[in-house]
Amino acid sequence: MPRFLIILSVFIPVLSILWVCRSFLPAFDLVASFPLSWPLAVHPYQTSAQRAHDDAHSAQQPVEAIQFGGQHRPEAPAHARPSAEPTAGQFKRTIVAVGDLHGDLPNAQKVLQMAGVVDEHGDWSGGVDFFVQTGDIIDRGDDTIKLYEWMDKLREQAKATEGTVLTHLGNHEWMNAIGDWRYVPATEIKTFGTVAARQKMLATGRIGRSWAANYTTTSRLPLHPALGPPNTDYDPATDSVSTSPLSHAAISFVHGGLAPAYPDLTPFPSRINELSTSLLRKLQHRKVHPPPHPPNPYPGLPHDATNQEHRLYGSDGPLWYRGWALDPEEKVCKEVDDVLSRTGTRRMVMGHTPDFQKIVSRCGGKIIIIDTGISHAYGGALSALSVTYTLTPASTSKDAAEQKWTEKEVVKALYPDREVLLASDEREVVGDFF
Repeated sequence: MPRFLIILSVFIPVLSILWVCRSFLPAFDLVASFPLSWPLAVHPYQTSAQRAHDDAHSAQQPVEAIQFGGQHRPEAPAHARPSAEPTAGQFKRTIVAVGDLHGDLPNAQKVLQMAGVVDEHGDWSGGVDFFVQTGDIIDRGDDTIKLYEWMDKLREQAKATEGTVLTHLGNHEWMNAIGDWRYVPATEIKTFGTVAARQKMLATGRIGRSWAANYTTTSRLPLHPALGPPNTDYDPATDSVSTSPLSHAAISFVHGGLAPAYPDLTPFPSRINELSTSLLRKLQHRKVHPPPHPPNPYPGLPHDATNQEHRLYGSDGPLWYRGWALDPEEKVCKEVDDVLSRTGTRRMVMGHTPDFQKIVSRCGGKIIIIDTGISHAYGGALSALSVTYTLTPASTSKDAAEQKWTEKEVVKALYPDREVLLASDEREVVGDFF
């Protein structure tokens, strides 16, 4: 008997026995819970060996062939969230955030409807105050045009009900602007018509103009109006409200992560977003757009990009940094408080590094990674992050400055079949916040 057939005759029965016994072996669950690393996008300046390995498993395959770690999840009705009668004098703010969507409109619609952001028709429901998307809408799927048009529609619908949509540029948006198309399926290019039409759409066309006008690289979302509107700067050196008990009652959102050693962290978020605006303008308004890579050489950043703009797109910049997701717990929990202090925030929320089973909370909810591979390209978990903030009178005082309040943040991970409490923080604060 040929050696190959002998191997098969042994290997197949062993696999069959393990499959039957899988429910009795905890090791299977342990292995299944490990994040898969090879589908992660690789920074263009990493080693050629890493890039070759990544290219072999991404752009060279049709998206339909990339199925990893997913499992069928039964359809469930949208989460019912009946609102309790508000307490007299209570302030309440609700936020929903969603990670990487990667070209999959149907799954994106399922997630937003599940989380109460949109209704069954895909229109803004008015059920939340803020909806945040942390980037990587593009690549790996075919619904690029439809997804950006939908985000623009939701943004306008939200304004009509005093809601807000905050959208961010992920590393994949930037890759496409640069001309790095390693993760673009050929079927998606066809939805634009031609390569040239796609280049124009992402530069000065409808999508490119929306990126420039409506998308930031990072954001700071205050939980209370006393701290100002979204993206009000916090500068630890000059901030006039740093002594307020609500000074850090805000959340940062970014695609990759705010690295501890990143030099342009403050003032936050304007310094990062100013660099982002400048670099995007240079990319979108090049006289000649380089032919896409692959098969052509990697074009890199424009020749007039500054050192700070190169650092923005570097491996430890806010678009690519993975340390908060991948570094050991002891290390990240030691470093996180300094970054939160410098950015005037209590939590940092990011996508980029997927866990295909769940939203990941670290260090008591100070670090939250919300990329769960929503796109069918990954077959991960449909998920959204929910934050409910309330400030409730705890006593009455004739002197408004002596008024006591109960401040509470409830953070949940939402899935089609369940909700998981990630953090519930409560404390008493004193002051006049209105």
